[in-house]
Amino acid sequence: MADQQTVTDAVEERQERRRQGAAQRSRWRKKRREKDRAKRAQQPAPSVQPPREHGPGRPKTRQGVVVSAKPDKTITVRIDLTRRHRHYKKIVRGSTTLHAHDERNEAHEGDTVRVMESRPLSRTKRWRLVEILERAR
Repeated sequence: MADQQTVTDAVEERQERRRQGAAQRSRWRKKRREKDRAKRAQQPAPSVQPPREHGPGRPKTRQGVVVSAKPDKTITVRIDLTRRHRHYKKIVRGSTTLHAHDERNEAHEGDTVRVMESRPLSRTKRWRLVEILERAR
């Protein structure tokens, strides 16, 4: 019986400690809120600027090699990317292909070309040919 009494006493003691801790935290939070309010009252109000409207941006340009020129008025351009790996410092190579509009069918396979971003011209074409930098031999 004596053991049970000490267990219940321990439980009550723990609950009392928890109540005291909660009260202490509550007082601390209240004091902190008051300090924050006072600090905010001292600071000048930030000037509110209306958000700038997004104007027309500069379209992206890419340089790549023509892989295919078989479809009419369309070329497939491979853009090779080489960059250093951030952690391992090795050269990482990758490539992406994209379809570009070639109005006059000027570009042929192997040509190095510059393409520019444009409005969607078809399901896959979002680029157009700007210039042919180097002809294939």
